Amino acid sequence: MSWSTPTDLRAQLARLWERGELLRDTLNGTPRFPLRLTLKTPSSSDLSERFEAVREWTATLAKAPLRIEWQEVRHRVQGKQRLPAATWIDTAEGAIAWLGKQDDWAQFARLVESTRQACPALLPWLEKRPLQALALTDAWPRLLAVVAWRQAHPRPGIYLRQVDLAGIHSKFIEAHRAVLAELFDLALPAEQIDASRSGSGQFAARYGFREKSLRIRWRPLDPDIATLPGLSAPDVTLDADSFSRLTLPVRTVIITENETNFLTLPELPGALAIFGAGYGWEALSGAKWLANCTLLYWGDIDTHGFAILDQLRGHFPGVESFLMDRATLDAHAAFRGSEDKPLKIDLHRLTTAEQTLYDDLRDNRIADSLRLEQEHLGYTWVLAHLRQRLGLSDRARGYPAL
Repeated sequence: MSWSTPTDLRAQLARLWERGELLRDTLNGTPRFPLRLTLKTPSSSDLSERFEAVREWTATLAKAPLRIEWQEVRHRVQGKQRLPAATWIDTAEGAIAWLGKQDDWAQFARLVESTRQACPALLPWLEKRPLQALALTDAWPRLLAVVAWRQAHPRPGIYLRQVDLAGIHSKFIEAHRAVLAELFDLALPAEQIDASRSGSGQFAARYGFREKSLRIRWRPLDPDIATLPGLSAPDVTLDADSFSRLTLPVRTVIITENETNFLTLPELPGALAIFGAGYGWEALSGAKWLANCTLLYWGDIDTHGFAILDQLRGHFPGVESFLMDRATLDAHAAFRGSEDKPLKIDLHRLTTAEQTLYDDLRDNRIADSLRLEQEHLGYTWVLAHLRQRLGLSDRARGYPAL
């Protein structure tokens, strides 16, 4: 039977609730009611062949909390009959009562009123995300308090941990960064928002708080490069700002994603090694002095390795790839593996040779989901290619013999 039942009609209202439309109406003033619900009714043949079922359907529908428009029909077999032609919900209150959402409805009204009193600029957020607002009922007063605090401190310049509000700790703010970001964007003037920063990872910087310094791990490969008194070629970690201020006699910088490779790179004159950080190059981007060095990037031979290289070139266009070529891949065929989720996107900062290999990998021209991890390269192969790339003689000081 395809005729609309009270359950079907109630489901139409439920869909409006689940999309937030009924709550949203209280803020935007949409004149939704009286609301006519879609009603599927019996056909003339149904009256002939299923008359008792039609009578039961009519009686059941009449008991629902609806306003029914009736019409009289004259049927050649059953004679004159009075049947439902349309169904209406006349008020929002009637719809909410039928859905059993009176408590949620009242709670949302309280959220709207408290927001209107505390920060009317946030009302558009309630209109956009009414169901999320209901889910945040317990947290909402604290969220409003955080917004009010930030409005009162245009340039906070402190860590989130230092925000001093009764009943609110930094973990609460950190746990609600996504929501607070949307609220701050509405409540704060544009000049108090750093639009160049986005995402939860840059929440603090976007809204004027201090953020934990990004760290860069590096070590000089030349023992003559003085870093710390009394130490020769130490393994050092610096905050990004301090790293950007270094003034060292460095000509070559090798960036590698693998810690073992980072630690086993040999002594090289005028060289420095950096332990990479995957797709995150913001920490390095402030070190403008790197642009004056020969930059080598040594990553995995897979689609993600080339994507990381491509992104690094967005900060340092002159960076060169190292051991990310077809010859290296072919020479280590026994150590090839599989990449879990190869990329299919286009990359725009690769050289012709790099682009060809990247296309071979993403299009599975060599093997399905092929990858060669950098730690699987033979050490002799690495040393020989370092010597060749840097133009070192066989007797370079401190360089391991092949």
